Amino acid sequence: MDLPLDWDHLRVFLAVARRGQLLAAARQLALNHATIARRLDALEAALGSPLFDRRPTGCVLTQAGERLMPAAERVEAEMLGIAERFRKEEAEVSGTVRIGAPDGLGNYFLAAELGRLALLHPHLVVELVPLPRTFSLSRREADLAIVLDRPTEGRLTVSRLTDYTLGAYAAASYIAAFGAPESEADLAGRRVVTGVEDLAYASALDYSGVLEKHGGQPFRCASVTGQMEAVRSGAGIGVLHDFAAAYYGDALVRILPRIAFRRSYFLLAHPDTVEVRRIATVRAFLARRFREERARFIAE
Repeated sequence: MDLPLDWDHLRVFLAVARRGQLLAAARQLALNHATIARRLDALEAALGSPLFDRRPTGCVLTQAGERLMPAAERVEAEMLGIAERFRKEEAEVSGTVRIGAPDGLGNYFLAAELGRLALLHPHLVVELVPLPRTFSLSRREADLAIVLDRPTEGRLTVSRLTDYTLGAYAAASYIAAFGAPESEADLAGRRVVTGVEDLAYASALDYSGVLEKHGGQPFRCASVTGQMEAVRSGAGIGVLHDFAAAYYGDALVRILPRIAFRRSYFLLAHPDTVEVRRIATVRAFLARRFREERARFIAE
């Protein structure tokens, strides 16, 4: 016997599963709370099983809900695909694309680049968000994600964007006041600016230990932007992204050439949505701009 499932009900289910609350799902779908609850009740009645444990603090998927999630996501991908196939090629790219990225890359490269992309497509809404420690493309917490570690598991479409380099920097004002260290040994007694190890979300962020090994009292900032500003203000010596440090011109000076690192950025997409036109447009734009700007990311 066929189950009388309705796409609108599955759409509500996915929104509640991803947002964790009926009210948040209602805001996302532009529906009222009562409609969300009614459609969810209808879906649970059709399946004969509760899909959420509804608590005062939010909605948690039951085992039945966990089993339904991948099937509902496949239906969602098919519905998106149908809409794309019926859209004329000359139609304007529209809709929302959310990109998760490390804060340094987001602030010193992506914000400007994606702003230009948005100007090219007036009906495209671009959301640039900081990359959290954990995220899920399948739950649509982001449509695209740029990460530092290449994933080794999960159903993902992965492409390498570029390598980038990092080096040790000090502010010109710091060097004028205290002199430039000539070797790692000269870091002894000097304050070093580093990341916060237990908040690092990728193994590629393992370079701060080099400074702390040789340096004096550390000043730790969780964000790349915070580290950049601390070094620029003369608070100490830090390992910074070369492409970001270039924004400050002569105010930041690269020192200790033996302290140098090379890392990579990878672009992740969900295979079910990778061909959706708005997402494909952003992916192609990012691949092209990283290719064209490769020299910015590598200090020779």
